[in-house]
Amino acid sequence: MLLRMRGFEIHKEYLDVAGQHEVLEALRPVLRAAPLYRPDTPFGKPMRVRMSSAGRLGWYSDRSGYLYVPQHPSGQAWPPIPAPVLAIWEALVGPDRLPDCCLINYYDEEARMGLHQDRDEADFSWPVLSVSLGDDALFRMGNETRGGTTESVWLASGDVVVMGGPARLTYHGVDRIRFGSSRLLPKGGRINLTLRVVT
Repeated sequence: MLLRMRGFEIHKEYLDVAGQHEVLEALRPVLRAAPLYRPDTPFGKPMRVRMSSAGRLGWYSDRSGYLYVPQHPSGQAWPPIPAPVLAIWEALVGPDRLPDCCLINYYDEEARMGLHQDRDEADFSWPVLSVSLGDDALFRMGNETRGGTTESVWLASGDVVVMGGPARLTYHGVDRIRFGSSRLLPKGGRINLTLRVVT
């Protein structure tokens, strides 16, 4: 089922259970090579989510700001984006330009993500594609500027969101996780993948 809210395309139940497990299994070697870590914000506070990346570039945050870098904090190059993840991009965005980065965020029971824009990329004509795995997340959508009314929707495991066109620079965030709502991750929590064209 496809929902359209504030320019966001929300593909409910895009991945069935088998598809979710396929993506999860493909992520395991990625996270062994590039383990999750908790970055600092430019304000010196640790982020609420743990993260890693796959692809040519990985999103990174520290006291100097937000940027894309070619290596994990360990010094190792980021692993390639797994084929089952790229297949989602090719199906919903197209094969002409593949993403440079797959940002991997893990939300535990207490994690959330404040309203923000994805604007560290050089070309906003390409969408950001988001894949939800694991526990439900309350996803909030705002406007192209801060403030004003917002709308929210629960994202479940297997849902895919495409943020393109008018939604590309819309503020969005995750208010909370419904911990234990999915059996996909043995210890609970939510994995969110966001695919981005960077350069």
